[in-house]
Formats: sequence, C-alpha cells, structure tokens
Amino acid sequence: MDIDPKLAALRDAVTEIEKFVATDGWDAPIRVFAIIRAVPALEATPELAAELPADVAVNAITDPHTLFSVEQEGLPQANTLEELLAQLAWPDEVDGAAIVAERIIVPPSAEKDLPKDPQRALIALSEHPEREDVRMAVGFMREGQSWCCVRTRSNDSDEMVAGSPDAVPGLVAALRATFE
Repeated sequence: MDIDPKLAALRDAVTEIEKFVATDGWDAPIRVFAIIRAVPALEATPELAAELPADVAVNAITDPHTLFSVEQEGLPQANTLEELLAQLAWPDEVDGAAIVAERIIVPPSAEKDLPKDPQRALIALSEHPEREDVRMAVGFMREGQSWCCVRTRSNDSDEMVAGSPDAVPGLVAALRATFE
C-alpha cells in the first residue's frame, strides 16, 4: 500500500521521537517537540547540516518531505496534559508538533466500582491487576496530517510499537488545537 509522502515523513518523525524518548525508560514526564521541514531549515541555517549525522543530512537535502524534530524545553507549568496543551502555541516557522505522554489503561470493567474521590480513584486504577502502561507519541502537521505511535510496557520493544494516523484521536485533536 502506497502512503502519501507527507504522511510517511510524519510517521517516520513520530516513530523516531518515540524511540528517542523510549531510551529514557518509563515513568517519564510529558515531552513536546516542534516539527520543521528539513529543506527550509537547512536553507535558512546551512551550518545546521554540519551538526547532523551524515545519513540524515543527505536525506534532508535530497527528500523534500524530510522532517526535523526539536525538543522543547522550559515548558509552561501545568498540572495536566490538557492544561499544558492549552498553553501551547506555535510560530509560523513550525510546521507541526509532537507530544509524548504516558498513561494507564484498564479494562472498562475496572471503572465501574471506582471511589468518587479522584485521588483514591487514581490509586485504585494504578493498582488494578489488569492495568497497562502505555506511551503515546502523537504528531500533527499544520496541513492536517497526524500520526500516532503507541508502546506498551508489557511489550516494550521498538518492533512492538503500533502506529496509525488516528490511534489516539483525542490527543490528535488537542494537538491540532495548538495550531488554531
């Protein structure tokens, strides 16, 4: 199946971001990345090519769809992922963004007898025997493309990372909103 080259470039960028974050292990904070098109970035800052691995520099020059990701540091203070996303906005030079976050998922049956208190409910979910830790890396481009990678702690290998344009629709929508 042929994939649109722009979507393929985003898929590759988000996959690389997820692999990069995975090297730091689990129980990590939320991480945010700006995504920029390589060719315009290299045209504006030619010395950037000297900082790249040789294979990346060659690909960036020969493939107009190649994307670079730049981790954002000094993120605004936020208590939740939603609060953080609500504070993000991107300058025109940024073509897209990616966010990486970890979450706990449980079967629907685990939610029926939760305590009313949010803190106690969170403790109950985190101690549930069927809980699964997941890492979600979601990328979105201004032009509308999205890609999601999902890794589970129980299948923690690069080969077991699942990906699709819409695996985490709520996070795609929230990331899209940072460009509006």
